[in-house]
Amino acid sequence: MIARRLTALTALLLALAASPAQAAVTMTFWSRDFGNYFPHAFFQLRGTLDAGGAPVDASYGFTARSITPAILFGNVAGRIERPKLGYMQGSRVRFAVTLSDPQYAAVLALVRAWDATTGDSTYNLGKRNCVTFVREAARRAGLVTVDFPKLMKKPTSFLRAVATANAAQVRVIEQDGRTYLAEHPPLDGVVPVEAPVSTPGTLPGEKADAPKE
Repeated sequence: MIARRLTALTALLLALAASPAQAAVTMTFWSRDFGNYFPHAFFQLRGTLDAGGAPVDASYGFTARSITPAILFGNVAGRIERPKLGYMQGSRVRFAVTLSDPQYAAVLALVRAWDATTGDSTYNLGKRNCVTFVREAARRAGLVTVDFPKLMKKPTSFLRAVATANAAQVRVIEQDGRTYLAEHPPLDGVVPVEAPVSTPGTLPGEKADAPKE
């Protein structure tokens, strides 16, 4: 009897040792197309570092401070924003990747580099927009094929192209934000880089609506 119990205990310990570590930060890539908002792409960081510590739960995007005709003619002021819950619920999750701790640190360094208080927040519709920001985030997350010049003003098409080109490294989700967030409720964690919480890219005179896809 004792021998059988010891055998069972040994088998259990070996199984636990062989199991992958559960601590990891998941990075999800989101987009929203035309409606009452300017098209937008952003990402969410959620989980716990392999090194431990408090869980992380924060989303970041880069946008112009104001959606005005000025964005059609050159550089304007931009900023890092954390989209409001309602905005995320009306957006769509495209795909996810799991970050190593160094990749996570590299993504946070990008957020700081594009933030108005710690870096260069210049926005340019054709050269330095939300898709450009997300493209660099995807690169720092370890995705290799992220350059699609013709899609740099098309957040959803860009993210779908990235997912297709890096199929072995990503987990395709393609789910509406409301459903996804209900299945992944907020963590009692930290926001690693503070940024304004807002509704990115609201078109003048419009009210919020839901996406059509």
